[in-house]
Amino acid sequence: MTTIVNGTTPTKDSSGMGFLIGVIVLIGFVLILLYFGLPLLRNMGTPQINIPAPQINMPDKVDVNVNQTK
Repeated sequence: MTTIVNGTTPTKDSSGMGFLIGVIVLIGFVLILLYFGLPLLRNMGTPQINIPAPQINMPDKVDVNVNQTK
């Protein structure tokens, strides 16, 4: 003889609040990663080494007179 199971389908009591909270938490996590991660990535570049330019003293007037007296 065949057994017949007469059961009702489960009703969906969820209103989607778990999904909404999950999306809000995910957006918050992404924003925190961007807030702290972008400055960290910018600072990870090659370090800038500032080498001062050499100080060269140039005279204001240079005498280039090549005429020699005899």
